[in-house]
Amino acid sequence: MTTTLSIRELTRSGDILAAYDYIDIEDRKSHQYKGVFVPERHAESVKDFLEHGLLKEKQRKIEGMLKFAGMATGDIGDSSIQELKRGTEADPR
Repeated sequence: MTTTLSIRELTRSGDILAAYDYIDIEDRKSHQYKGVFVPERHAESVKDFLEHGLLKEKQRKIEGMLKFAGMATGDIGDSSIQELKRGTEADPR
């Protein structure tokens, strides 16, 4: 079960977190989405999900940087820039 509240409504009644699976927070005047609150019972699973996603993103960035690190050390051999571009295009990430 979910609901949408303003930050002001949430601060008036912190016990409301226990009644919902998550609460969307929005600015009541501008209707701009501000974020989401989760109750304590879901906090660990949300943290695990985010950590896993962030870890995958960091690993993808590191792998991309390591490709260019090979260029600096001469690990690419006699490949032309066109051959290198084809190699990265063939490896979709």
